[in-house]
Amino acid sequence: MKSMEDMIKAAQEAAQNIQKQMEAAQATLDTIEVEGVSGGGLVKVRATAKGRILGVAIDDSLIVPADKTMLEDLITAAFNDARDKADAASNAEMGKMSSGLPLPAGFKLPF
Repeated sequence: MKSMEDMIKAAQEAAQNIQKQMEAAQATLDTIEVEGVSGGGLVKVRATAKGRILGVAIDDSLIVPADKTMLEDLITAAFNDARDKADAASNAEMGKMSSGLPLPAGFKLPF
């Protein structure tokens, strides 16, 4: 049986490895791009899997003063769609990293 000191050292090393893997996964998330779409493709929002918005594209046919409220609703829907896809990409990426860890069922990492 290992000594208490050896077990503590092993736990510290494992924690450092997990922290490095988490940092790498977080960096990877900022390179994954997702696109949220609404209005049949008339409004598009590009974002990273971390949720950073990269750009918004609005079809010229939507720029009508009388349709301002509709345009605002479509942009909101596109942002929400991008956020949902970013969350899904983030969960998938983090799942790859944590799948090899011996974590108890239902345990979630703090990120």
